[in-house]
Amino acid sequence: MWLKYRRAAAKLWCLLLSFAAGMFFCCGQCWADAIQGAPEATGSAGDAARQEEGSLQTGRYQTPLAGEARGASFLGYQVDLPALDRGHMTSFTFGGSILDPKQGGTLGVPVAALWLRRVEPGYRSRDLVSIFDNELEYDRRLGDLELVGRWENFTLPTAQTELVQNREIKATSVTWGTVLGSLGPGLRLPVAPFQIDNDLRVQLLGRAGYFYAQRNSDTGPSLRMPPDTLLYGAKLRVRYDNLRRNLLELPHRGFATGFDLDYLSRDRWRDPESGASIAPGNRDYLQVTGYFVGAGGIPGLSERDRVVCSLYGGTTAENRGDRYNAFHINGGPFPSEADDLPRPHYTGLVFDDILANKYAEASLGYRRELAFFIYLSLIGSYLWADRASALDTGQVVFKETAAVSSTVSLDTAFFWNSEIYGAYAWDSGVIRQGRCGNGYLVIWSKLF
Repeated sequence: MWLKYRRAAAKLWCLLLSFAAGMFFCCGQCWADAIQGAPEATGSAGDAARQEEGSLQTGRYQTPLAGEARGASFLGYQVDLPALDRGHMTSFTFGGSILDPKQGGTLGVPVAALWLRRVEPGYRSRDLVSIFDNELEYDRRLGDLELVGRWENFTLPTAQTELVQNREIKATSVTWGTVLGSLGPGLRLPVAPFQIDNDLRVQLLGRAGYFYAQRNSDTGPSLRMPPDTLLYGAKLRVRYDNLRRNLLELPHRGFATGFDLDYLSRDRWRDPESGASIAPGNRDYLQVTGYFVGAGGIPGLSERDRVVCSLYGGTTAENRGDRYNAFHINGGPFPSEADDLPRPHYTGLVFDDILANKYAEASLGYRRELAFFIYLSLIGSYLWADRASALDTGQVVFKETAAVSSTVSLDTAFFWNSEIYGAYAWDSGVIRQGRCGNGYLVIWSKLF
């Protein structure tokens, strides 16, 4: 079966944290009306539509922004865009990618996920659900203060393997996973432009969970297994977001930035490489990550033309990274949602992921608004990573690598309150361990 579930399930995590970049979009009926020849809107909506037409004539075009009600024109027809309550949203995403050539033995990766957001006077919640990879958060509001509760699990029922020179090394096959719960105080202050996702957040969370690892029939006899163990530690999260998103939730202007300090201790641990049970090895480790995402106009061009950029970096202190606590660097659509932005993102991965002990990534892109509901993007990315690599003996080590990628993508609103994202990506070799290749991705997101 060319869509190998064994690796596909691992990639659902990428989808959970990235599909929100295009899940909020204009009403599908508006799109249907536009292409079918909707009559000119009347009343205040008609005034907005005429203002939109006038702005086109004077050259002062204004891109429709997320959540706002306004008029727009398409092929001479006026369209009424209703307001959207971005604080109460549910979306399902389905799609997949194809890798050419294969990554190891994987030709395709299916993706599916459910996303929910609720913002009420007394609480906020955000849930990403895909059965084996989930991220759930509930924040109880106490004025500007919050009590933050989170749940995360990475519990795939199938084994994971690593590559060398684009060859899958079966001896590295291990079934492993983690579950983590977090609880602690937070501070959330709204910032301009005062949309649902514009705020300054500082959160200090105590964490506790469990790690497990199991052999299978392919696991090499020389591969030492870590013990199942309790996890405990603390995490500091800082977020700032003043981005204004467009109709399809793509960054339009402003920036977002933040960082995490994550300390964890594995109660029972021995170094998988040396097998030492008394040496601390990587039992206790501190990881630091940071990000910056920005968008803005281009001097001399209209508001339809945007430049977008992102910077990501992370490291494991004292080189205490291993296969089981490594960062997951993902691909997929350019991130946009506030809680999705911190995810390390490399466009050439096309919903695959690589494990890294430390990394630095930069991307620069140009986006053109072809119509108020269609956006074309061109993005180039650079990635440096100390990434996991397999040895023929079955051991997993980390080696420095660097690569570049380019992506062409199209975001468009569709019928039935939905959106389609399609992309082509080329990577110079990081995901196939030295072999360049292509990727094709199609995603359909439905808003309920």
